[in-house]
Amino acid sequence: MVASRPVLVVDDSSTIRLLVTKHLDALGFADVDHAEDGRAALERMREKQYELMISDWEMQPVGGEQLLKAVRDSAKTFKLPVIMITATGSRGASWLAGANAFLAKPFTESDFQKAVKTAFAPR
Repeated sequence: MVASRPVLVVDDSSTIRLLVTKHLDALGFADVDHAEDGRAALERMREKQYELMISDWEMQPVGGEQLLKAVRDSAKTFKLPVIMITATGSRGASWLAGANAFLAKPFTESDFQKAVKTAFAPR
């Protein structure tokens, strides 16, 4: 895992975005951008190529499921490792939608580290 990879954090909660950024910083990731929902994330991905996306599942107006579908349907991003942050009930749906890893809220730093390793592991 190369920690200098650009990462996009997508969540409608500024608190979660800051928490995820803190955990990424602890792992050495320095190139971290934020988006408040799936629509903003797709705009950012048109401007910059990311090597990891960490996204909430439930957001408005464009949620994580729609965002993940758009990522997997694009030739430019279909291989992008994606970690979905979900409520426990959304875990199966996030796997079916094509997530590489998931984090159930609330999550620990150890949970976060495992999810990042899983996201970068060969499928």
